[in-house]
Order: sequence, then C-alpha cells, then structure tokens
Amino acid sequence: MMEAQCIARHHKHEVGRDQCSSSLIKHIKAPVDLVWSLVRRFDQPQKYKPFVSRCIMRGDLKVGSLREVNVRSGLPATTSTERLELLDDEEHIFGIRIVGGDHRLMNYSSIITVHPEVIDGRPGTLVIESFVVDIPDGNTEDETVYFVEALINCNLKSLADVCERMAHSGSAN
Repeated sequence: MMEAQCIARHHKHEVGRDQCSSSLIKHIKAPVDLVWSLVRRFDQPQKYKPFVSRCIMRGDLKVGSLREVNVRSGLPATTSTERLELLDDEEHIFGIRIVGGDHRLMNYSSIITVHPEVIDGRPGTLVIESFVVDIPDGNTEDETVYFVEALINCNLKSLADVCERMAHSGSAN
C-alpha cells in the first residue's frame, strides 16, 4: 500500500499527552508538479485554501519564514501566525507550525507530502496531510480530530478542484 509506506516514512509526529494526530489522503487527477506548485506556496495559501482571505509574509520563502494568515468569517478564529518548518522540493514535503493567533489550535503542526501516481491511466497525485495538535480544554480527542480533519478535507478538496481545473485547461499557473 503506497499510502501506508508514505505515512510511515514522512508523517511521523511526536504525539504528547493531551494531543491528537491524524493523516488524511486525497487522490488528485493532475500531475505531481502542478499540485506541488500550489502546495509549496507558503506565501499564497489562499490559492487553494478557502478559509484563508489574506496572507502576509515576513521574510523570504524559506524554512523559518513566518506568515500572518487572515481567516474568513464563519470559523472560530480571525488570524493565525504560521512558521514554515519544512520545504523539500525534491521529495515534495511541506511542513508548517502554528506559532500564534486567536484560535484554539495550540501546538499545531502539519506535514503535507505529494507523490506521483497514475489515475485512470493518466498522471495523478497522491496528497497526504497529517497533523498533531493539543486537545483544547473542554473538548474531547474525537471532537478535536473531527474539527481539524473537516478543515483539512475542505482544503484538500479545494486543492483537487483547483489543480484538476488547471490540468484540464492546460494552465500551469
């Protein structure tokens, strides 16, 4: 199983007491280079993340850089400060950590990997996103996992929609 091997290799999180973790998978009918071109853009998450209204970068696009993200209304947050932890263009690995903001996702970090695959005889991409986060006071592990997985699934569906539309139209930007 390719998914299990990729998760075991790239998605190891130290899960502490009062934390939870999960991994989600999305198959996208678009070439890996196109998908990676969006995922790697730490400075422009709004290109595929529907809950991000604005992103302001601090510093260059490199590990250690910070971004201030404004979140659309409807979520229990308005801002998030995030640090780029990992950006590997050869292995297609992207990692972030939330370091501030007005939300309840304390000690949140995630890893996204993209892997080439064949879907219906055409170039496709396997995307895996995993996370670890503190369980907020007053919430259960199940509630926390459910909430974070819902956000990630929405982002992954949007990523697939954007990439598949770009692949279908022949656009690479």
